[in-house]
Amino acid sequence: MEPIRKHEGLVYPLNRANIDTDQIIPKQFLKRIERQGFGQFLFYNWRFEDDGTPRENFSLNDKKYEGASILVAGENFGCGSSREHAPWAIQDFGFKVIIAPSYADIFYNNCLKNGILAIIQPEEVTEKLIEKAEAENYTLTVNLENQTIKDSTGFEVSFDVPEYHKEMLLNGWDEIAVTLTHEDKISQYEAAQN
Repeated sequence: MEPIRKHEGLVYPLNRANIDTDQIIPKQFLKRIERQGFGQFLFYNWRFEDDGTPRENFSLNDKKYEGASILVAGENFGCGSSREHAPWAIQDFGFKVIIAPSYADIFYNNCLKNGILAIIQPEEVTEKLIEKAEAENYTLTVNLENQTIKDSTGFEVSFDVPEYHKEMLLNGWDEIAVTLTHEDKISQYEAAQN
């Protein structure tokens, strides 16, 4: 995984609550066995017509948000089934940070375990960020080391992140990489068993 320390990116506002994992990545696209390639299907039923042409009225298709890497959404983001493909699709599309008032627990943990910084902010903060991003090209700087979110106008808020996940994200580790940090002790144990 890629480490996240400080990320500056364009904000994409998704002013909806209760976005479930089937809306994030519909079930018909879950046939892949690798983690890559899901981004093209992100929010598929909202982004595309039945014939596969982009919907003009869905904001993610607006050139204004091309290259956005910070997603701001409403409460209960990632509810529904616990499919890990949802964060894979979000990440593969190019989002590195999600900011929402609340998340489904399994989705939240899947994001953190897969290298996406999922940040919880009060609804009044996310509404303000969504409003700014809908009005203009709006960028934020997210500093994981300091646990702050800033913009260029002086706006700044702090956020919490579990210490274990913070260390994983800062180092670009998944759970296998964390295990391998103890490789010398593992080798010693295995040698003692022979």
